[in-house]
Amino acid sequence: MDTSSADQVVDLFRKLQHSGLEREAHLTALSKALRNPSTQLTFVKQENSMHLLVGFLSGSNAQCRLQAVRCLHELSHSHHPSMAPACLPATPYLLTYLSGQSTKFTELCLYTLGNLCPETDAVREKLLAQGIIPALANCIENQRHNLAVVEAVGFTLSQLLQTKDAAKKIIPMVLASGLPPHLLSVLTPDPQFGLAPAIECAWCLHYLTCSNVDNRVLLAHGALSQCSTLLVSLGGAVAKGNKEEGLELLVWPLLRCMGNLLSSGPMEDLSTQVGDVRLLAALCALLQAFLQTQPALARESAWVLNNLTADSSALCSALLALNLVPGLIQLLPFSQGINTMILRVLGNIAHKKKDYCVQLAQAGLLPALCATLKMANQEMVTLSLEVLFLLVASGPQVAEEFARHSGLSLLEAIQYNSEGEMRLRATHLLEHQLLSHRMVDNVPSQ
Repeated sequence: MDTSSADQVVDLFRKLQHSGLEREAHLTALSKALRNPSTQLTFVKQENSMHLLVGFLSGSNAQCRLQAVRCLHELSHSHHPSMAPACLPATPYLLTYLSGQSTKFTELCLYTLGNLCPETDAVREKLLAQGIIPALANCIENQRHNLAVVEAVGFTLSQLLQTKDAAKKIIPMVLASGLPPHLLSVLTPDPQFGLAPAIECAWCLHYLTCSNVDNRVLLAHGALSQCSTLLVSLGGAVAKGNKEEGLELLVWPLLRCMGNLLSSGPMEDLSTQVGDVRLLAALCALLQAFLQTQPALARESAWVLNNLTADSSALCSALLALNLVPGLIQLLPFSQGINTMILRVLGNIAHKKKDYCVQLAQAGLLPALCATLKMANQEMVTLSLEVLFLLVASGPQVAEEFARHSGLSLLEAIQYNSEGEMRLRATHLLEHQLLSHRMVDNVPSQ
């Protein structure tokens, strides 16, 4: 430990015990000294140290209150197990002050509470009992035009929503609090303030949707429609080459919200909230934009495409009509789970109609599948065989084209070298191909 820093903290604590004209300066010096983690424990170990800070926090001097909050904020950064419980005497005041005071003061209160939330179950239980959820709801409602405060509310709430007991204890309270519509209203970034408030609130919505506690509440507030509209806007901007710095930090939670909400019920019940088919083009644009730099984010885009097309013939038809399929086929060589998710999307299309299978073949899917059948990834080969069967079963022309691409020898190789499901699928396809050829050969002359 830096003994000089520790001695300074002890000295400042003693000076603050004797109030005088210099107490504001002493508190300012103390808040700076507490930035050093080694001095934080020194301070809280002083008898009545927290009582002293709470006294300044609850006093009438506005500057002393601000500096006292700064001190608490520095202490809240500590991960020492004794620190968060030591700060508990101050939390009722921090929560009370969310309803007023200056913007900077409110921000500091929020970030201090946010830092304390995840530390221990006891602290979290106390904060919940003290009313942190309604306090956050009131704060964001009263300060909805102050984006710095809204961002801080989002941070604090996200810290709560990430804790292990969130699904059981916290999320039901949040859904019933009136917070969701306020979080949704912040999703569209402010051109002057930037992305930060939207990012924080989008992550809160992600933590709510992935819990599956009750996504009907969010759907009722139009969460799916809001996410869809914003993704269309962001995807359109990216397609034009306008990729704002940090944009992926907003795209991530929006995609996850969308994917989770689409998993909440039958697509026919949700289709009216998805918006127009421009969403498909936007997702493909985001997929392409982040393919090299953020492959995991590209996979999330493909995952949402999969959830959209799994139960919707209309959206499968739109992918074909918008000529987005050739671009998806070109992504089949990519790994890191992107190609398997893309193949699931193409499989969704193939499952819907035989006519769609013919259109997939015309878009160049057959030679692409011949390439994926040679991959070492067993999941990719199995999915390829599944999609391939749908294609060749759609008509003799597709089956013949597959044979022209040396498809039969590929199937024979898989049948010879593989076991289990892959071998069965390859055998089934070979039998189907041979039967198709016999049927074509035996067509009587007219």
